[in-house]
Amino acid sequence: MFETVLLPLDANPQALDTAVKALELVQVYDSRLVLLRLLDLVPDPPLLVRIQARIDQSGVPCQRLERGGEPLTVILDVADELNVDVIVMGTGGVSLNSNDGSTAARVIELAPCPVLVVP
Repeated sequence: MFETVLLPLDANPQALDTAVKALELVQVYDSRLVLLRLLDLVPDPPLLVRIQARIDQSGVPCQRLERGGEPLTVILDVADELNVDVIVMGTGGVSLNSNDGSTAARVIELAPCPVLVVP
């Protein structure tokens, strides 16, 4: 069902929880994971190390990308470029009103595929 799962990593403190959900999804559907590190919203180094270690321990195939630029544009471009089947994003709270300025709300509105938002 979900052949390719995109996991954008940003500075969200709940990024590890989001990564765990993405890994669960990938394992259930025997998918491949694309880990997108958003260079303009870099998680703190210890959190990034923990996330990468968790992915490595899972044995899940993972393509790692690093891209700079406006997060919304980067996420949408990568999703389109790689023809991903679902984007898994974390958020500290989001309304579905795209006017609230949240990247997650805008991705939900504009993504070429389903978006799973992990609170």
